[in-house]
Amino acid sequence: MSYALSRPSSSQRSSLLLIVVGLHVGIFLLVMAAKTVVPQIMELPMVVDLLPAPPTPEPPQAKPLPVVKAQPVRPKPAPKMPTPLLETTTSSEPAPAAPVAAPPEVKPAPPAPPAAPTVSQARFDADYLRNPAPPYPPLSRRMGEEGKVILRVSVTPQGTAEAVEIRTSSGSPRLDEAAQKTVHNWRFIAAKRGDVAVQSWVLVPIIFKLEQ
Repeated sequence: MSYALSRPSSSQRSSLLLIVVGLHVGIFLLVMAAKTVVPQIMELPMVVDLLPAPPTPEPPQAKPLPVVKAQPVRPKPAPKMPTPLLETTTSSEPAPAAPVAAPPEVKPAPPAPPAAPTVSQARFDADYLRNPAPPYPPLSRRMGEEGKVILRVSVTPQGTAEAVEIRTSSGSPRLDEAAQKTVHNWRFIAAKRGDVAVQSWVLVPIIFKLEQ
């Protein structure tokens, strides 16, 4: 004898599922209700003890100050000053005359210093000196070199050239050397301080220029 089991329909399965879910929800609510304990608040009566207020200190009473009676000050009698005696005498001598101030002494003015002697410069351009012109170097003439050289000459009291220096070059060593050698043999008029010949420096310009 065999039994055939029939499958439940969809409506039956949905109703079974709802029943199972409802059981689970009910069990969960029961568990939560069992765990939840509502705390009870006990009301206690309030007890208040009243403490007596501290006594207020009395303010100190001011003691009256002793009264000092002022004694009247009696003025002391001023001491009697002796009255000075004036002795009057007569004199027949005349009163001395007021002193007369003496006139200040007038000092003579110091003599004026002597005038400084005049100084005359040394000269080289006098005609009677007959100083020759420097020769034109042949090489400078062929190369067409021209220029102006200024020499600084130390002139002795005897009128000779002690030293000849080149103050300004002409640009050509040959022209400078020719002028320096010639001027070293020139004669000069020495500088004078008053009537005395002194040594001095003088500038001598020399121009080298080719004739056209």
